[in-house]
Amino acid sequence: MTLTIHIDDSAPPYEQVRAQISEQARSGALPVGYRLPTVRGLAESLGLAANTVAKAYRALEADGVIETRGRNGTFVAAAGSAAQREVAAAAQGYAERARRLGVSEEDASGAVRDALRAAYG
Repeated sequence: MTLTIHIDDSAPPYEQVRAQISEQARSGALPVGYRLPTVRGLAESLGLAANTVAKAYRALEADGVIETRGRNGTFVAAAGSAAQREVAAAAQGYAERARRLGVSEEDASGAVRDALRAAYG
């Protein structure tokens, strides 16, 4: 995860953090299930106050972009219903496994298309 805070930007730092994490989650740069740094850890690495990062995390959680799992940490959440979240997690797992196996993106996509055609007719 790469975040950059521009002090001379008109947007406040918490909004910059919120917007960048939201965009990276939406684009897939931060996959579903990715564990975010702690509030204190991220604040320290960005040179911000912990309350600034906490405010951004609260806004992201309210938007459904991230979810806090108590002492286990804060993670990128899947958007939508429970079924959609489960499908997103399965797709993420499949993509990671296909990459580790050395399968090309085209072949991995083709395998998914074939499986969907077989399942849905």
